Amino acid sequence: MKAWKRRIRRALGTLRRVLRGGLRRAYTRWRRSIQVRIVTTTLVISAAAVALLGVFLMQQITTALLDAKEKTAVLQLDEGLGIAQSELSRTGVDDTETKLEDIANQLKARSGTFGLYEVYIRDTDDPLSGGFATNELRSDSIPKRLRDQLQKDVNGTRERTYGELSYIGHNPVAGLIVGARVGRFELYYLFPLTQEQQTITEVQRTLVGVSAGLVLLLAAIASLVTRQVVIPVRLAAQAAERLAAGRLEERMKVRGEDDLALLAASFNGMAATLQEKLAALEGLSQVQRLFVSDVSHELRTPLTTIRIAADMLYEHREDFEASVNRSAELLQSQLERFESLLADLLEISRHDAGAATLDAESVDLRDLVLRAVGDIEDLAERKDSKLLLQLPGEPCMAEVDRRRVERILRNLLVNAVEHGEGEDLVVTVAADRDAVAVAVRDHGVGLKPGEAQMVFDRFWRADPARARTTGGTGLGLSISREDAQLHGGWLQAWGEPGVGSQFRLSLPRVAGEELRGSPLPLVPPDVELTRAPFAGLELGE
Repeated sequence: MKAWKRRIRRALGTLRRVLRGGLRRAYTRWRRSIQVRIVTTTLVISAAAVALLGVFLMQQITTALLDAKEKTAVLQLDEGLGIAQSELSRTGVDDTETKLEDIANQLKARSGTFGLYEVYIRDTDDPLSGGFATNELRSDSIPKRLRDQLQKDVNGTRERTYGELSYIGHNPVAGLIVGARVGRFELYYLFPLTQEQQTITEVQRTLVGVSAGLVLLLAAIASLVTRQVVIPVRLAAQAAERLAAGRLEERMKVRGEDDLALLAASFNGMAATLQEKLAALEGLSQVQRLFVSDVSHELRTPLTTIRIAADMLYEHREDFEASVNRSAELLQSQLERFESLLADLLEISRHDAGAATLDAESVDLRDLVLRAVGDIEDLAERKDSKLLLQLPGEPCMAEVDRRRVERILRNLLVNAVEHGEGEDLVVTVAADRDAVAVAVRDHGVGLKPGEAQMVFDRFWRADPARARTTGGTGLGLSISREDAQLHGGWLQAWGEPGVGSQFRLSLPRVAGEELRGSPLPLVPPDVELTRAPFAGLELGE
């Protein structure tokens, strides 16, 4: 017994899952398809309208049939009353029952061979007499309310009602009962409604069939009409997706001269214009990259000569007057800045040309962090910022390009010092089985909404009015992003105004492996969970 119960529960659970899955798929298709929604809406509305129309028609047909039946019944009753009155006027007291039977049979004979009605007649002065009914009709077929009504009415009033006609040895049938008084006698005509019921049933079946066919036809028409509109829209959407994926040669077929053809022609015109503009921009970008690369290389030679002369002047600056001495120092510092900018431009041009290569070796990321921190300690002291290191006890080994990762870390640290407002800087290192990560956290001005997406743009500055003290080129974070992507890693930013910002570098442990996650959170743990941090930019995901 328990096994059967388990089987039943298992079968019911499977049925529920199948039904739930079917409903979910149907709802998903209904939500995603305009054609399905239009056809479904048309089906529901047309079904409701046809149902209301069918109910109205059935009521009208039923009313018409019953009205015609009642008129026929009253006419038959009038005719029977005349015959019964004539026969009863010649009847003696002793042969009343026999005469009632003769009258009933005579009136019944006038209904024809099909037996359109039954006749019942009784003497109201003889309560013991049950009267006489034709064709084994039971006397209780006459409703008591009809008899009571005839007792109240004056002679000759016609009354009618609907009820069941009961026969001895037969099943009862629905019928129309009409009656009237003839002196002390009551005469009833009972009309079976079998034929009318069959007619109503046939009409109802016909209406249901026609209604179902009409609803399906309307749904098919709606499907056909919407298909003619939806298919071109779907083709346009697919063409737009392919165009967005970079297939600029994608075009739609133009058929006819209607609105959809105008849509296709407009789309093709837009695609052609976009292709031309993108080609022009790509050419301009290529020219710009070549110009930057060529100019950067061409500047190396004169810059080297200027550097030699500047170094000589700087070495002998003590022999010059004070103003010349100061000029030599300014010349030296500006040459260093110019060389840094030129080096960054050359690095950017290598990335743009796809010539940047990765010289990967297995190193401990903690060592790279310590070296980068040592390089900017003097700058942090001048800004009154303290560097707090959170390093794990175990080595964080990864296959990386030492020079590029050190440059990323230095750029992140310099950026944190520049915008840290003299507050403490926290550098965190972590690793898991697949990745290593470094997070640089400052408590300075932070980032406004949307700036996390722009902070890695070339020459972008969060606040152009702020005075820079480190002499940056504006390319450091952009180059850092390119170096991170060259490793297959991510460089991400988070920030809130007045709370600070955090930059996170995540790299795979093995060069060339896909990075799926980071061992460090992008949002600092010290930020309250109830606050809504600005979304960071996740590059390479």
